[in-house]
Amino acid sequence: MSTHATPHRAEPGGAATPGGRTEYTTTFALFAAVLMLLAGACGVLTGIASIVQDQVVVRTPQYTYMLDLTTWGWIHLVLAVLLGAAGAGVLWGASWARALGITAAALNIVAHFAFLPHFPIWGLMLIALNVIVIWALVPYRGEKA
Repeated sequence: MSTHATPHRAEPGGAATPGGRTEYTTTFALFAAVLMLLAGACGVLTGIASIVQDQVVVRTPQYTYMLDLTTWGWIHLVLAVLLGAAGAGVLWGASWARALGITAAALNIVAHFAFLPHFPIWGLMLIALNVIVIWALVPYRGEKA
């Protein structure tokens, strides 16, 4: 038995790579990147639907978060771009991508929660997708996926 701690240890069943990564970490990074790109694409669709044709979105009377639908559309577009950039960053192994991805996914959860009366099922699906993105990004340490 060794008297010093080892800095990197592979999970049972997970082969360690030379840099100390496990295949699980690499798989989670790739999974998170793909989900962020998917969530970004869905955010673009939500944003365009809100900006271009306000008739597509259900209008709700006396809603607490009463913003113009065009404003909501721009919010979703900005968050979609952030998620897409974070997804691309994770694929390229950028060190900033993890923090940006977790932050953008958390903000996207808040935005879709506030937007629920307009697109309830779509919003719940994207909230779940962003929760999975955060879950997949937590073990990611900045290696290339």
